[in-house]
Amino acid sequence: MREPFLLINFKTYEQSTGKNAVILAKKICKLNKNISIAPQFADINQISKICKNVFAQHVDGIDFGRNTGHVLAESLKQAGAIGSLINHSERRIGIKEIESAVKACKRAKLISVVCVPDVKTAIKVDQMKPDYIAIEPPELIETGIAVSKAKPKVITNTVKNVNTKVICGAGISNGDDVKIAFELGTFGVLVSSAVVKSERPEKVLKEMIKYV
Repeated sequence: MREPFLLINFKTYEQSTGKNAVILAKKICKLNKNISIAPQFADINQISKICKNVFAQHVDGIDFGRNTGHVLAESLKQAGAIGSLINHSERRIGIKEIESAVKACKRAKLISVVCVPDVKTAIKVDQMKPDYIAIEPPELIETGIAVSKAKPKVITNTVKNVNTKVICGAGISNGDDVKIAFELGTFGVLVSSAVVKSERPEKVLKEMIKYV
């Protein structure tokens, strides 16, 4: 996966579910090779045939066996995913669960992106050696107020205090937000509603990908 990159989280919006997810993925993935997307589990397989860089929205730290209702890393890999988000603000798990999920990703050769709300958590996660740490202050998510502008010190402090590559998210809405995030030392940016819920997602993305 090339850096710096954009990772578009499809969440469970109507605009990014089922047939709509496929339509949106086609629009997004033709624009730039540095764009990754995280669709819902049920859409991973069909979207992986359209886009190379597909992430899951969550993975559990389990192995093969009796784990009904859980998400197995190997199943994501076989479905076509190259990585997974872990501990997103909308799917928080405990520290031990994060560690198990990171290990499961390593076992299945998936890229791990662990989301954290603050620098303190980032330092703990850094010891697990994930591929990326995504700093996302939860109070800025879905606000349209970019973390790169509103709380730049959260980003720079995270970059200074961990060895893992850092990406950021929360409120990223336009190209300027992306540009500043990269200037602060990040390797990628998490984006969601600004693209997914836009009536013209290609227009929003074209402005953002000037910097990737």
